[in-house]
Amino acid sequence: MTKLITALRLNMTNVQDPAVDHHARYQAALDMAEYADQHSFNIVNCEEHHVARNGWLPSPLVMAAAVAGRTKNININITALLITLYDPVRLAEDIAVLDNLSNGRFNFVAGLGYRPEEYHAVGRNWERRGELMDECLDVLLKAWGAEPFEYQGQLINVTPKPKSKPHPFFFVGGMSAAAARRAARFGLPFYPPMHLPDIEKIYLDEMKKQGKRGMVYYPAQGSTMTLIHEDPEQAWKQFTPYILNETTEYSSWKREGVPRPSENTANTMEELKAEKKFEIVTPEQCLANIRAGRHTLVFNPLVGGLPLDEGWKTLKLFVEHVKPHL
Repeated sequence: MTKLITALRLNMTNVQDPAVDHHARYQAALDMAEYADQHSFNIVNCEEHHVARNGWLPSPLVMAAAVAGRTKNININITALLITLYDPVRLAEDIAVLDNLSNGRFNFVAGLGYRPEEYHAVGRNWERRGELMDECLDVLLKAWGAEPFEYQGQLINVTPKPKSKPHPFFFVGGMSAAAARRAARFGLPFYPPMHLPDIEKIYLDEMKKQGKRGMVYYPAQGSTMTLIHEDPEQAWKQFTPYILNETTEYSSWKREGVPRPSENTANTMEELKAEKKFEIVTPEQCLANIRAGRHTLVFNPLVGGLPLDEGWKTLKLFVEHVKPHL
């Protein structure tokens, strides 16, 4: 059997109410991360979005640091970290501290985003996003090096240095030819969020010109989220409003000409089922899927405001009724 990769997704979506209390969900997220670590999950994955109606996680570095403090072995990812929204020197410092706190367990996908309102919210220039991306990547790589470097006309030496050498592992994300060329120009791995053969070829060709071997990774299983329940039909009826709460928010950000891996048009339970972006299965069905070749499971137990007890139930059903048989 191929090694199974298990991931806990913490994007912190909630109900669309600006007055809702998020405290209990954030505490539960840390408890779930610790539980996942204790039961040999491979990855905790965070994301970054701003000014979302349902509270989508806007501060993934803080979340990643909190997860690092509660765990010992699990890898901590941010997919994606919108690096263009940060001061590059402060970002280099924060990531270096996080790399040391996590003992090198932190990695990320560097993204530039596709929502002008996020740039507006933090005072960054949307029209300069490509330039900002180049500037930030250049500063990060120099800041994590051993030598001082010139920044805005003056030599600086950013400290502390990361534990990971030569720097924390990260990809350059993107879905365009420009993103592929950027990743190659900096000699970094490339992460398109879906299989884009023409874009991947541009990246690999550019790397070959430099005499380097490129690395491309994209999610093989797409964005399918797994929830485990002893009665999936009952769960679909109960969970659909919460799943739709997340998927409709994401769909509202669609931009013309920007392909995205989780486009969603579902408005009903049956449409959600048909799109197969989410699955609700019994422990027995989950085990059968793994034995049939499924090699990645992504759990989203806090999806769209799902009640905490139901989120815990789906994790424990996997740990107690699936894992022992693997």
